[in-house]
Amino acid sequence: MFKKILIANRGEIALRVIRTCKEMGIKTVAVYSTADKDSLHVRFADEAVNIGPAPSNQSYLKIPHIISAAEITNADAIHPGYGFLSENAEFSRVCAEYGIKFIGASPDMIDKMGDKATAKATMKAAGVPTIPGSDGLLSSVEEGIKLSNEMGYPVILKATAGGGGRGMRIVKSDKEFQKAWDDAKMESAAAFGNDGLYLEKFVEEPRHVEIQVVGDSTGRACHLSERDCSIQRRHQKLVEETPSPAITQEIRDKMGAAAIKAAEAIGYEGAGTIEFLLDKHGDFYFMEMNTRIQVEHPITEEVTDFDLIKEQIKVAAGIPISGKNYYPKLYAMECRINAEDPAHGFRPSPGKITNLHLPGGHGVRVDSHVYAGYSIPPNYDSMIAKLIVSGQSREEVIVRMKRALEEFVIEGIKTTIPFHIKLMEDEGFKSGNFTTKYLETFDFSKL
Repeated sequence: MFKKILIANRGEIALRVIRTCKEMGIKTVAVYSTADKDSLHVRFADEAVNIGPAPSNQSYLKIPHIISAAEITNADAIHPGYGFLSENAEFSRVCAEYGIKFIGASPDMIDKMGDKATAKATMKAAGVPTIPGSDGLLSSVEEGIKLSNEMGYPVILKATAGGGGRGMRIVKSDKEFQKAWDDAKMESAAAFGNDGLYLEKFVEEPRHVEIQVVGDSTGRACHLSERDCSIQRRHQKLVEETPSPAITQEIRDKMGAAAIKAAEAIGYEGAGTIEFLLDKHGDFYFMEMNTRIQVEHPITEEVTDFDLIKEQIKVAAGIPISGKNYYPKLYAMECRINAEDPAHGFRPSPGKITNLHLPGGHGVRVDSHVYAGYSIPPNYDSMIAKLIVSGQSREEVIVRMKRALEEFVIEGIKTTIPFHIKLMEDEGFKSGNFTTKYLETFDFSKL
C-alpha cells in the first residue's frame, strides 16, 4: 500500500481524498495556488506545497510543478481528483516516468477514451450500443449532409475533443448544415485546440444516465449501477440521483452489462463512468467514458455503502476487485451548490462567505471545503459544496432534500440554493418524468 499520496487538485474533492487516506493510514500532500492558501484541503493535509499563482495554467495544470511537489515530499502516488489533469494522458505518462503511481487511468486508456470519435469506434467494435453516426471524423460538409440524409434529421455535430457542451450543434436540415459546421469548428478550435467534428443521430427526449464501473489490473470489471444526470443547464449537471426514476431492473441489468463490456474491452483499471443516452423507448446508446472519479460519486457511495476513493487507491496498489456488482439499497440525490446567481443567468458570485450553517440530520451529507470567513476565488469552477441526501424512497429523499436546503445558510454571496428549493417543489421534477431539456422551460423568474 502507498505510504504518501499527493492530491493534484483543490477544494472539496481534495478534502474528500484526504479523508479516505487518513482512514487508510496514508499520509497526504496538498498542493495549492496562492488563491487557495486558506482552503481546508491545505489545512487538513499532512503536508502542503504551493505550486504557483491563482491561474490554473500556472498552478494546477502545471505538470512540472506537481511532479516537483511529489518529489520533494517523497509522495509515491498522485490522486488527480476530477477536472484539471485527471484525464490528461501526458500527466499519467510523466508520473510513470518518474516512478510515481497515477491513481487513475493509464495514458493508453485516456487516449482511447478521451477522443470521443475514437471512443465510439472502440465501443462499437466491442459490441456496446452506440448512436448511429459517422465512422470517425467528418472530412467535409458534403460528407456530413450525405450521411444526415441517410440517417434522417435531426443530427448533432460534436467536437471530438469536446466537453461541457462546447463544439456541439444540432442540425435539422441541409440548409442549416454549413453554418452549424463553421460555428462548431470555430468553437471547438478555440476551446480545445482541435476542430475535429463527428456526426451523430440526435436522440430526442433523452435522459442522461451513467453507470459507475471499477476495473482492476486483471482485466476484470464490475459496476455499481446507475446515476441519472438529466437535470442539466447548458450541458452542466446540477442535480444527480440514483436509482434513476426512468430505469427498470431489466434496463439496469442490460446497461450494467454494456458498461462492464465497455470497461473490459480496454482493460480499464480504476474507477470510471460509462455515460449513456436513454431514449423514450428504453433504448440506450454509449455517449462517452470518463476515466476518473465523478463529481456525483457520493450518491453511489450512499446507496451501496461503498467507498469509491478507497477502491481507487486499492486498485492502484494492485489489490484486485471482488468482481461482484452493486445495486442500490436506498435512494440518493445530490444538489450541486454553486457560487452563482440563478436569478440572473447563473452569473458567478465569488466573494467572502460571511456566515455559514451546514444542514444535518439523518441521511444528510455535505462535501465542501468552505467555511465562514472563506473567500471564494474567481479563478476556478463555481461549485462550493455538494449536498447529498439519502432515504428509503425518492419521495422521502425529495422532502429531506428540501428540508436540508432550507437549513443550508450561506451569506455574503449568491448561491444556487434557491433554485434547488424551487426544483424540489416542482411537480414535473417530483414526477420523475423529465429529459435533459427540462430546465429549458423551467421558470426562474421567482428565484
